[in-house]
Order: sequence, then C-alpha cells, then structure tokens
Amino acid sequence: MFFEGCRAVMQSPGMKAGGPPDGGYGWVVVTSAFFIMGLTTGVLKNFGLFFLEIQNHFGVLTSTTSWVTSTMIVMFHLGATVASVLSMHCTQRAVIMMGGLLTASGMILASLDLSLPWMYLSIGVLQGLGLSFSWLPANSIVSHYFLKWRPIAYAIASSGECVFAMVFSPFFQWLIEVYTWQGALLVIGSLQLNLCVCGALMRPLESKPHNPTKPNKDNHQDSKAADDPMPKKLSFQWTLLRKPELLLYILFAIFAAAGFFIPPLFVVPYATSLGLKNYWAASILSVLALADLLGRLACGWLANLRLVRNLQLLTMVVTMLGVVLLLLPIGKDYSTLLVFSSLYGFLFGCVVAIHVTSIVDIVGLEGFDSGLGLFMLFRSIGGFIGPPAAGWLVDLDKDFGACFYLSGLVFIISGVFVVLVDRLVERKKASPSETELEATQAFAYKMGVKLVVSESNCK
Repeated sequence: MFFEGCRAVMQSPGMKAGGPPDGGYGWVVVTSAFFIMGLTTGVLKNFGLFFLEIQNHFGVLTSTTSWVTSTMIVMFHLGATVASVLSMHCTQRAVIMMGGLLTASGMILASLDLSLPWMYLSIGVLQGLGLSFSWLPANSIVSHYFLKWRPIAYAIASSGECVFAMVFSPFFQWLIEVYTWQGALLVIGSLQLNLCVCGALMRPLESKPHNPTKPNKDNHQDSKAADDPMPKKLSFQWTLLRKPELLLYILFAIFAAAGFFIPPLFVVPYATSLGLKNYWAASILSVLALADLLGRLACGWLANLRLVRNLQLLTMVVTMLGVVLLLLPIGKDYSTLLVFSSLYGFLFGCVVAIHVTSIVDIVGLEGFDSGLGLFMLFRSIGGFIGPPAAGWLVDLDKDFGACFYLSGLVFIISGVFVVLVDRLVERKKASPSETELEATQAFAYKMGVKLVVSESNCK
C-alpha cells in the first residue's frame, strides 16, 4: 500500500487518464499541418530564389538585401510567443486562420513594389507574423493529439515543408520568369490564403475529465483538479525559464537558428556564382528538399523506436550537420555541390524532426505550448543575426563560401548545449527532487510508517 502511495506521489503530472487520442481525427490534423508547413516554411525555404532579383532591382548590397529575410525570420520567431498565448485563450484553429490572412496580405502588399523599406514591412513584418501564427499552433495541436506516435506524426506533418519546397523551387522560378518577381509574390500570396482552409480543419482537442469512481463530497474539488487534463493552459508559463535545462536548450536554439537560415538563402546565389544557369541552381533546392523529406521521415521513425534518447540523437545529427556545412564550399561544380547539399538536406531534416518534440522531454506535455513559445522567442536572436552576418562576410570576402563556414561553426557549437541539456535531464530522472521526497515522507508520516528514503527506493 505504501509503495502505491509513493508511486502516486512520484507520478508525472502529464500522465493523466484523459490523454491524447493517438489517432482518429488526429490524422486529419496531421494532414492539415502537412499543408500548413508547406505554405509557411516551404515558402520561406525557397525565398532565396527572389534574393538576386530583389538585390538587382533595388541595386543594394548583399547584406542590405539580407535584412528582408532576416526581418521575416525574426518576426516569425517573436510572434511565436504571441501565437502561443492566443492559442491558449482562443483556439489553434482561430490563430492559424488569422495567420493565413496576415501571410497572404504580406505577400500581396510586397508585390506592389513600392520601396525596399516597404519590403521590410510587408515581407518582413506581416509575412513573418503570419508564418508564426500558422506554424506554431499547427505544431502544438499535433503534439496534443499524439503521445505514442508523436515523433512519427510530427515527422509526417513537418515533411510538408520538404514536399512543397521541392515543388515550389521550379514553380517559383517559372513564376519569376513569366510574371516577374512582383507577379510571383502576388500568386504566392493567393496560394497562402489556403492556410485559412487548413486552419478550419483543426478541431480543438476538448479536455474530458475521466474519473472511474464517483468522488465523495469531501474530496470533490481535489478530484476535479486532478482529473482536468489541461489545467495549465489558462496562462503562459514564464516560470519555465527557471529550468536550467530549458535555458541551455534555448542557447542551443539561438546558435542553431543562426545557422538554420543561411544555407537555403545563399545556396542558389552560390551556385549562380559558379556559373550555373537559373534552373540548374534552383534544382539544388529541389534535391535539398527531397533529402530533407527523407531525413525527417527516417529520423522520426528512428526516434519512435526509442533506441536512443531524442537529445542524444539530436546531438549526433546537429554535429554532423555542422561538419557537412564546413565542407560544402569544396563543391565547385554541379555534381559535387549536389552531393553536399543532399547530405545537408538529409541531416537538416533529421534535426527538424526531433528538435521541437524534444521540448516535451524537457518541460513535459503540460508545459509544451509555453516551452515552444519561449524556444521560438529566444531563437529569434539567432535568426535575426545569422543571415545579415553571413551577407556581411560575403560582401567582405567576395566569396559565398564564408557564409557556409559560419553556418557550420554555429551548428557545432549548438551541439555542445544539447549534450549539457541531456545530462541535466537524465540526472533529474535518476534522482528525485526535494519536493517529491518531502511529499513521500509526509505520506509515510500520515500512515504511521518510519521512512528512510534512498535513491534506490525511488528509482
């Protein structure tokens, strides 16, 4: 009896009877999220096709043009916290539809071609916020619908980014040549209105208390609180910043984000500088997206097998990704560049498949929405600094290889923080917290049992 009481005290608060359905309508949610990823980050990954067009049109430096993408990236991340709070007080469905309107508005207004500062406002601010308002709630609702199949469900949903990026690469290039870059932005904005349709399919997951025994009058309130599966979604949990493992994971996010957005933005200009024609250069993005898709599915499947911990797997793929990027400038012809781009795409997909779901391992499912919002909020620092810093290095050295060196270096540094996070998480699992020990001792005192707690008893 005492053992059962101790186990109840030590039970994780996220493990409740009314858990995720792990299927059913959840697969409709995954399908909708698939399209959302494609119409948001799939578009973002191919924005490098517009880089030289915008730069030549306004006659500005590489670093100046980079601020268009950089502003979009920083707003994408800064808007994550706002999207997380709105999702708690409204629904994921409403926030995604709002994001679809903002995203489409940004692209359509940018097609007016008024000035470069106008591009910062339309593409940077409106498009960035719209991407965030659509992307984050889609990730959140997938995580809430699945538990056992969460890694593979997220991998399938996030693969929409790769599939759409693969198709969008030649499609956007064709749009630019037929309708100019301004007309292409207008068409893309119209396509992104479909985010509202995807959002409408996101049925909010209702919390249904499940209590097999009828509570008596004395413990009615306690039972109600214990059975409510979503009690902490009422407010944003800023207190998660007190967790050292989350702070270290945020440092990983900052460094990784500094490298995340550099290769997709500069690989096409780099290929063009080597003398490749537009469609050949654009085809590299398609191959990269295909490899990205394979990486997400493979890593999602591997994570679902649980042969190694998610954070261990993340450390390995992030480090290998950094090494590949350091070697990428070796490619001076189409075939060699294609090989390194494929390796980069595969490993990038592996990172994306698990770096968001790993937040659950750090803060639990009940803190996932707030944890993801904080993760994205601080990741904006890296996303804001990375592309302009890479553009500045290219202007300084007159060599696109410098931006890939920067990207590879920050990825390797980010891997160090994941190692530290993994050690902290495992240490907390191995030894109970002081609060848990005090609760167990209090229970034993009430039962009239003299208790000596050791680590071996609580493992």
